[in-house]
Amino acid sequence: MNAIPEEYQIKDILNQDTYLVNGELKKWEGQTTAVFSTISSTAEYSPTILGSIPFMGEKEALEAVEAASAAFDHGQGLWPTMKVVDRIKCMQKFVKQMKETRSEVVKFLMWEIGKSLGDSEKEFDRTVEYINDTIDSYKELNSRSAHFSKVQGVNAMVRRSPLGVVLCLGPYNYPLNETFSLLIPALIMGNPVIFKPAKHGVLLISPLLEAFRNSFPKGAINILYGRGREVAAPVMKSGKVDILALIGNSKSAIALQDQHPNKNRLRLVLGLEAKNPAIILPEADLDLAISECIAGTLSFNGQRCTALKVLYVHESIAEEFNKRFSEKVDNLLFGNPWEKGVSLTPLPEKDKPAYIQELIDDATSKGAQIINAKGGQHSDNYIFPAVLFPVNKEMRVYKEEQFGPVVPILSFKDIQEPLNDMAESNYGQQVSLFGKDAKTIAPLIDSLVNLVSRVNLNSSCQRGPDVFPFTGRKDSAVGTLSIHDALRSFSIRTFVASKDNAYNNAILQELLDSRASNFVNTDYIL
Repeated sequence: MNAIPEEYQIKDILNQDTYLVNGELKKWEGQTTAVFSTISSTAEYSPTILGSIPFMGEKEALEAVEAASAAFDHGQGLWPTMKVVDRIKCMQKFVKQMKETRSEVVKFLMWEIGKSLGDSEKEFDRTVEYINDTIDSYKELNSRSAHFSKVQGVNAMVRRSPLGVVLCLGPYNYPLNETFSLLIPALIMGNPVIFKPAKHGVLLISPLLEAFRNSFPKGAINILYGRGREVAAPVMKSGKVDILALIGNSKSAIALQDQHPNKNRLRLVLGLEAKNPAIILPEADLDLAISECIAGTLSFNGQRCTALKVLYVHESIAEEFNKRFSEKVDNLLFGNPWEKGVSLTPLPEKDKPAYIQELIDDATSKGAQIINAKGGQHSDNYIFPAVLFPVNKEMRVYKEEQFGPVVPILSFKDIQEPLNDMAESNYGQQVSLFGKDAKTIAPLIDSLVNLVSRVNLNSSCQRGPDVFPFTGRKDSAVGTLSIHDALRSFSIRTFVASKDNAYNNAILQELLDSRASNFVNTDYIL
């Protein structure tokens, strides 16, 4: 094992013994759960203990619900009624302090979820950029709304207002960036938030707790620890959650919705599973297609909802594609996250290699072959990516979202085959289309945009740039996330209207002149 650079060594374990509720970092003295990394810090392999987190239950969950509900106070609380400029100042204060935690958070990203150094730094920096872009977008939204419209003798000022209490649950694969793509817009729009970190990537929130505490009014942000069924379920059962914001599994989302006593009052903002395909047409540039498919299938070991999870290759080029693709996969370097040039890193879930092996065994028992030399090789915390061909619809790897290092490949003769499969799929997030003949591509694009939400031409599937809408059809998403859309997903259009007459106009003018109302104003925020 290569020596661990000193700046990335775990010298002291972090026992997270406080939690944030109602503006206070409260001491936790109850049961705790140990946090382990599958990365070994010794020459002889053994998981590394990183620290511990509180194991909370219904009591703490309801405490957070009451804090968030009090902060909203039926829309009368300090946070939901605060001037936009002041909410922005709170967020700016937070992001300034967040920047100071970069090295700590990046270190935990590597150890907790096995994300490479470069990708961990990118996740942190992208999240800071996302927050700043959200602030700018909110300023623009506010400025566009800071005027009266007169229609049919009625003056109206239309703005966006918060909806209420948000339960925010993020994913382990992007525990900072994707979680904050929910949490930040929800918060800045004036909604109090109850946030439970993901099952992995939880200690990296610890360096941010004090920044959350001192940047926002009490109850605006509350952070719980523990298992979803122990803390998220009681929160939902309370009936006091107005928005469920979750990136993860549809089964979890459905189970939580079912806990809410008034589902019709619950707004959903969900990013769920995907089985994004790549379609490689006969005339595709193979060098480009292979390079993008390597990135699409195996970036962060395929642990991304936007990962390419099945490849459709035209039968006329399948032999060459498979040979060259398999060689590229075998040349990918496995190592610890801080090692230079690594593409494949340890899997954060200790049971994931066994699951991937199950998929491989099922596929090979039904006619697939492992077509790369290293495919399926095990190490203590990894299983080397297996490229499987030919895959058919009876195999689990075709049907299940593998979320790990295994690549199923199908060949097709008629383009209608992958189109039919996509139509029958439960998912509809994105597709990658590789080709260059405009006459062939044009009708495909026109069909594909009605099956998925993003068609990537000659590139792998991805979320960014964050200004573009991020959503999906069928079981892949509810609601749209982008910097622009997220602000709208976590708010509702409300307005003040009055008949256009001297009596009402004098009142409106006085409201504007006195600047007594945080809602009725024409302030422009630079």
